[in-house]
Amino acid sequence: MNANTSTEADSTLSDAQRTALISLLADDDARVHQEVRRKLMSYGPVVVDWLKPYSLDNDPALRRRTREIVTHFKRLQADVQFLDFCSNQGEDLDLEMGVGLLARTKDPEVHLGALNAQLDQFGAELRARLQAAVSPQQKLLAINHFLFIDQGFHGNPQYETNVENCYFNRIMERKTGNPIGLCALYLFVCRRLGLPVTGIGLPGHFICRFQSPILELYIDCFHHGRFLMKADCIQHLHATNHGLHEGYLAPVSTRRILMRMCANLQQTYLQAEQTEEAARVKRYLIALAS
Repeated sequence: MNANTSTEADSTLSDAQRTALISLLADDDARVHQEVRRKLMSYGPVVVDWLKPYSLDNDPALRRRTREIVTHFKRLQADVQFLDFCSNQGEDLDLEMGVGLLARTKDPEVHLGALNAQLDQFGAELRARLQAAVSPQQKLLAINHFLFIDQGFHGNPQYETNVENCYFNRIMERKTGNPIGLCALYLFVCRRLGLPVTGIGLPGHFICRFQSPILELYIDCFHHGRFLMKADCIQHLHATNHGLHEGYLAPVSTRRILMRMCANLQQTYLQAEQTEEAARVKRYLIALAS
């Protein structure tokens, strides 16, 4: 909606008319408040400013219905920001920024600075612990203990049926999620520690890999950071009827990681029969693939 349209919408209702219309959102008759909702939304994003004073109203129904409309338009704005990010970044986009912007498409109030600060805190605490670790394996064990024991992060066996397991902010809050979300956490922490850890997109599962001149180790973040060898990954490929293709064991670009996150999210929405949300995520996938 352009500025001219917003100005025109502003002028169609007086302050008294707006107040009267908005008050009807609290009407007990479902037909009334739904028609009022439709009318308000027809004015476009300009109604966000109209409704802000009512988000703390004493009437719980008015409060809830006001916030629903405001969230609708804020989510549309978050969509634009995320799509713009997807379209204007290279193959190695800023994954941390990407998962934050993706979270905002669901909850526009997500504070990206707070997420970043929490990850910085994890990095600072681990940096102190890792001073006593000599070998790379000892460092990884210390990270695993901190994240999966002390902090309590763990894989959610029902991750495919609940979108809460797909959004990074909810993974941080609930300390559980799907394999790729937990791997993203691991990658963000390791990046702060300067450790050579990358994402590996096995078919049907996502893991991390530490690789240095003296050690190659795969890390299953969904299962408390369990260490795997290359032979274990090959066994997984055979068990899932996939041939030994080196591409399966190669590091995945950050763009591809974000694409896989969105693909998982779309499938979860489809399984929950939330077709509008699935269609929304499909737009993200198209932007990431182009």
